[in-house]
Amino acid sequence: MNVDQLWKTVLSDLEVSLSRGNFMTWLSPTRLTRVQQVDAGRQIAEIACKSPYHRQFIEERYFAQIKEALDRVTKRKNELVFVIGKFSSPASVSAIGNGPLFETESPSLHQQYQQAFLRARLREDFTFDTFAVSPSNEMAYAAAQAVAKTPGKAYNPLFIYGGVGVGKTHLTQAIGHAVLLQRPDAAMIYCTGEDFTNEIINAIRRKETYPFKKKFRSADLLLIDDAQFIAGKTAVQEEFFHTFNAIRQEGGQIVLVSDQPPQAIDRLEDRLRSRFEGGLTIDIQQPNFELRTAILLIKAKTLGVALPMDVAQLIAANIESVRRLEGFLARLMTESSLRNQEISEPLVRGLLGNLNDAEVRASPSVRPKEILKIVATHFNITLSALEGPRRSKPLVIPRHLAMYVLRTDHHLPLEEIGSLFGGRDHTTVIHAVDKVTKHLSDSELLRVELSSIRKKIYG
Repeated sequence: MNVDQLWKTVLSDLEVSLSRGNFMTWLSPTRLTRVQQVDAGRQIAEIACKSPYHRQFIEERYFAQIKEALDRVTKRKNELVFVIGKFSSPASVSAIGNGPLFETESPSLHQQYQQAFLRARLREDFTFDTFAVSPSNEMAYAAAQAVAKTPGKAYNPLFIYGGVGVGKTHLTQAIGHAVLLQRPDAAMIYCTGEDFTNEIINAIRRKETYPFKKKFRSADLLLIDDAQFIAGKTAVQEEFFHTFNAIRQEGGQIVLVSDQPPQAIDRLEDRLRSRFEGGLTIDIQQPNFELRTAILLIKAKTLGVALPMDVAQLIAANIESVRRLEGFLARLMTESSLRNQEISEPLVRGLLGNLNDAEVRASPSVRPKEILKIVATHFNITLSALEGPRRSKPLVIPRHLAMYVLRTDHHLPLEEIGSLFGGRDHTTVIHAVDKVTKHLSDSELLRVELSSIRKKIYG
């Protein structure tokens, strides 16, 4: 029996004890990739998972069930090892009875690349294949691919800037992945501006700057995230200046990432600013609704999760930050498993309704009354009309959006929100929030209105 046949038998055994949603989400994407005999009654079974999060969840939630099923099917005691990597083709093993077990061909990435990948501290899922492209980032994506194909020749340095959660780090690490796939022996360094700063400070304190200089100045590819961190630090900027020059002179590639363009970075030395601007400087805009939906679908596929389109659109319509989208998806998967429910619109709406302000928007501090004034001004109506008892059609959308922002961005109690609108009942607020949540996924006009209001509130 080969490993695929063995694992199919084990999965069939497990399927009867789990909900279909949990089985398809967590266990179906796994593969048994290696079985190695330790002694007559004991063996090591290596199980491949799709991602680090997938592996962690499997180990925490299903370790005992998998071991019991595997022990039962093989009639041996199994030690489980969970790995991440590509799945290999099946190799023949004697998995049942008293015959010997032979180690199959390794399922993971090419050994040399895997070692380089681990040294580089790259996220496995941050590749070009998992990067969702739209008009807001297509120029940066094209530039990153050009750099990855011919490092040191096209756009050197490449300077990428943009707001939080727009995909800068993903795109930067994708360059690293692509270069290592072509040249696993390349001297590649990925670090943050803070990492670089700490390393040089520690080297100076220990009076051991030579190893530091040798490490960074000999890099074939240097990827610096949050490059703005080095600004204002004289010794750090001095060393980075020489590192930059050394790498360029040897034909190496430099990629810099920041939240601002070079000309806007305060206390950055002019000579560094000049070098940062000497290649290609390109920005990434905030993702629109369509891109957020695509990002969710790609992330879900990477994790082996079946995420319906309407559910992805519902989430994307309610959460704007990509990082919070990822966090919400992880929470959704956990809730689905804990409740033994399939991922659905009702489950998502329930979780969206329970989001706190930090999950939706960074620490909003505007007072509720100010929000009502901003909404009223945005729709060119009076504050008294927005708060009052009238139920005319022109007041419905403004009132619903105001209630939605107060509930989802500020997590105000339902009764308190109702009191701001002339003492309305909490069920009225629930209805308004649910209605906005539902229609955000299919109404571009509503999404535009909400986005405009939030920009006026939070800047």
